[in-house]
Amino acid sequence: MTCHKRYKIQKKVREHHRKLRKEAKKRGHKKPRKDPGVPNSAPFKEALLREAELRKQRLEELKQQQKLDRQKELGKKRKLETNPDIKPSNVEPMEKAFGLCKTENKAKSGKQNSKKLYCQELKKVIEASDVVLEVLDARDPLGCRCPQVEEAIVQSGQKKLVLILNKSDLVPKENLESWLNYLKKELPTVVFRASTKPKDKGKITKRVKAKKNAAPFRSEVCFGKEGLWKLLGSFQETCGKAIQVGVIGFPNVGKSSIINSLKQEQMCNVGVSMGLTRSMQVVPLDKQITIIDSPSFIVSPLNSSSALALRSPASIEVVKPMEAASAILAQADARQVVLKYTVPGYRNSLEFFTMLAQRRGMHQKGGIPNVEGAAKLLWSEWTGASLAYYCHTPTSWTPPPYFNESIVVDMKRDFNLEELEKNNAQSIKAIKGPHLASSILFQSSGLTNGIIEEKDIHEELPKRKERKQEEEEDDKDSDQEIIDEEVDEKSSGMFAAEETGEALSEESTAGEQSTRSFILDKMIEDDDAYDFSTDYV
Repeated sequence: MTCHKRYKIQKKVREHHRKLRKEAKKRGHKKPRKDPGVPNSAPFKEALLREAELRKQRLEELKQQQKLDRQKELGKKRKLETNPDIKPSNVEPMEKAFGLCKTENKAKSGKQNSKKLYCQELKKVIEASDVVLEVLDARDPLGCRCPQVEEAIVQSGQKKLVLILNKSDLVPKENLESWLNYLKKELPTVVFRASTKPKDKGKITKRVKAKKNAAPFRSEVCFGKEGLWKLLGSFQETCGKAIQVGVIGFPNVGKSSIINSLKQEQMCNVGVSMGLTRSMQVVPLDKQITIIDSPSFIVSPLNSSSALALRSPASIEVVKPMEAASAILAQADARQVVLKYTVPGYRNSLEFFTMLAQRRGMHQKGGIPNVEGAAKLLWSEWTGASLAYYCHTPTSWTPPPYFNESIVVDMKRDFNLEELEKNNAQSIKAIKGPHLASSILFQSSGLTNGIIEEKDIHEELPKRKERKQEEEEDDKDSDQEIIDEEVDEKSSGMFAAEETGEALSEESTAGEQSTRSFILDKMIEDDDAYDFSTDYV
């Protein structure tokens, strides 16, 4: 801006401040009055202070007693939940008094219902689809395959299953080629790299003058789109009718991103958090092909700890960060992890998280390394779409029990596989993957079991409830012991203080008692303003 404009603004600001100062002078500065406390010249000062302490102790004891009563009532509530046959007469007043328990139960039932809803929506997508695209993370393709879902698709009849190797820019080219050769023996496989920044729907983007040879941003580039389009187009031509394509997979593999990349605009919600898609969403690609987005698979709790940490559709607040990150770290190559995160050698996961917190400047009060924050950071990087790691292919190819030669041949029928191979080769050539030395080797835990039947969810929930109740009971017993000890100590001090208080109260007159009660009431209203150890006016 010009100097004239700048000086004018500064002048206006000065005038405004001057006006504020003038108004403040008129009002006058009202400083908060300091409470002088009990003066030294006041009669029975020591007795007043003792009585104040005694009253504070009684209030604390009352609070502790109320806390214990609440815990007992909650314990009764839990017993009633576990044994529904028992129907005591005082159930209704308990429910009214403790609305908190109701909200907790609603939250639990909400989670249960959301899992059921996921299963229902997934079944709808599989039933409505002619072709099902199972999206796999190229960093761990075997860990992203769900045998239960694949078996359900095979048993459903005339449906085609195609594998999509997404996030192929995060693995070395050699590893990507070996996985492509391994998976295409079984099913048609497409190498893909989804665009993470498509155009927003309904927004007009401003045209910016760019250089002729300027390359687009890495996040905007999509690879494998033409190959997938041609594959679906060839199948539609052989069918001679409009087809529906379902997109399925575990959380954070990039299902919605693939749909957005094919449509070239943001039709489905995408984000860093897992499990954003909660219901099926129909997106028409053209007149003949319609694509259906689906919610993620529900992971079975019988899987390994590393599989649960990487594939569970939950936030890190729900998953225990230390356990999840430690399970991931145990499966990774230690030497490459040290080089990637630039930390010294470590003996266990706790030592690694401590050093990572120090390295990243993650500290709590007093300069203590934030170990839990470092664990959350590691978990978010490994479940996100930025860290480069890879898994080795199995030494020998063995088809799953639900696949045989006739099913493999049937799955590959009506697809132009020669054209697909050419497109895959072009995509691999165009993708700029990381070097083998800069990537982390990860030991895959194999196929990840999922849940597609609602009855399986019912069987797992009581087991989890039993474990939680046992843990809560243990914690409650230990807390109660500590509280009992504190109450005993406080009660002994209280009785001694009561004796002195009674002796003093007998000596005092009626007028003195009234002044004492007045001062005590004032002191309890703001007990933080008084310092009982020092005398001040």
